[in-house]
Amino acid sequence: MSWYLYRFVDTMKSVTSYLPDSCWKEEDQETVHFAKHGHGRDDTELHSFREEDSDRRSSDSFDEKGGERQGGNSKLNGTVPSTDAGGEGEFGGRESQISEWQAGWNVTNAIQGMFIVSLPYACLHGGYWGIFALVFVAYICCHTGKILVACLYEPNERGDIVRVRDSYVAIAQSCLGDKWGGKMVNVAQIIELLMTCILYVVLCGDLMIGSFPDGPIDQRSWMMIATMFLLPCAFLQNLRSVSWLSFWCTVAHILINIIVMGYCFTRAPYWAFSKVPLRIEIHYFPISLGIVVFSYTSQIFLPTLEGNMRDRSRFHCMLNWSHLAAAIFKGLFAYVGFLTWAEQTQEVITNNLPTKAFKVIVNLTLVIKALFSYPLPYYAAANLIEIAFFQGKPTTKFPSCFATDKELRVWAVALRVLLVIFTLLMAISIPHFAILMGLIGSFTGTMLSFVWPCYFHMKLKWNELPWYTISWEVFIISIGAFCGVIGIYYSFSALVQAYHLPLPHGETP
Repeated sequence: MSWYLYRFVDTMKSVTSYLPDSCWKEEDQETVHFAKHGHGRDDTELHSFREEDSDRRSSDSFDEKGGERQGGNSKLNGTVPSTDAGGEGEFGGRESQISEWQAGWNVTNAIQGMFIVSLPYACLHGGYWGIFALVFVAYICCHTGKILVACLYEPNERGDIVRVRDSYVAIAQSCLGDKWGGKMVNVAQIIELLMTCILYVVLCGDLMIGSFPDGPIDQRSWMMIATMFLLPCAFLQNLRSVSWLSFWCTVAHILINIIVMGYCFTRAPYWAFSKVPLRIEIHYFPISLGIVVFSYTSQIFLPTLEGNMRDRSRFHCMLNWSHLAAAIFKGLFAYVGFLTWAEQTQEVITNNLPTKAFKVIVNLTLVIKALFSYPLPYYAAANLIEIAFFQGKPTTKFPSCFATDKELRVWAVALRVLLVIFTLLMAISIPHFAILMGLIGSFTGTMLSFVWPCYFHMKLKWNELPWYTISWEVFIISIGAFCGVIGIYYSFSALVQAYHLPLPHGETP
């Protein structure tokens, strides 16, 4: 009996070691619920990508080489060193740091956000291979997230592990040079963020036309109406006013996912197991794979998120359980959703709901969630563009967007309004949600989540990596490049074909 009790206790210890500390011990008072973002302390949720933040680091927490002291002789390829050093550090004081639960919430919100509604459609064209991709891509993205953060650290002359880089851009500059490295990653990030904004607009149109298919307003007109509510984003200087609303909208979205799953399970006696394809349709599966890759892209803000954690040694554990949870839920959601509607599965699964009142309530909630999610990538993209072109001479060719009183200039607000309108025009031009999502995942998703993290890791840590790690990362680069190329090709082919077909509910292109 004592032997069984010992084995039970030992097993529980092993299990709890992979769970957040906050499950088992009381945390300090938590005042920040999102990753830091933007100018102010309360700007949250997405990486601000501001390189000038490095100039405001506290000197107490950095050594003479400019790296944040982490102490000890921790292994670069093991867990990320804990942040036990004194001082406020790069990302603000202790009071502004976040727990493992909060970091996991940010990652979960990124990889299980709005676009999960298209995963059953990916299963329609990917079948069991699409389900496998949801699990396999989760594993790869978890690995690349860890090695990307490992690239932030280097040992100093005393053997201490120090944080010498603070962003994806800084890693690229170290590997590819200041001239091209930062520009390549910045361009990819801007494309990824703006395409995310465009997808939100397209999603609003799809949800509204799905709710009111017989109404006088067509899909593109619904997009224009949605964009009217997004124009105030041009005046945002921080995300304080929308972060909490976005938080509660995310909670509502999780409830909607549960409700949709519940409805699907009520239809379990009618599930079409025989309809799940086993073969790969070469013209459609690459698009499905691009959708899967896009749904897991979170690498662009992981360096900032890790820097914000109170205990950075828990970063690997946080990525493990957040990606494991995502793989399980996404795989189940996609599979059950497809089993319920089979060949009738639409690009946005909520449009398949049978009861009109139920569908309208669910879709309107998702539209509100999309509208409040739009400012996050929009604000980050605007910041990137401002840093690249509008910092003032001699840093950039164009003057600063901010006046001496730190307020946006009139012409800067006008440019931001044009950026919102640009996302609308792109959405109207490409109103095919799933195809556009697959194209983005095949283009920027594979580069940001597959190719570049592995290349940068091998470039910076080559002498420390065992042969099997190098082999694995070469494989990830190869599969990322291959899937990216064929995904872009077939996504473009599908877009060309889509322009010769009527849009949903009889609208002509």
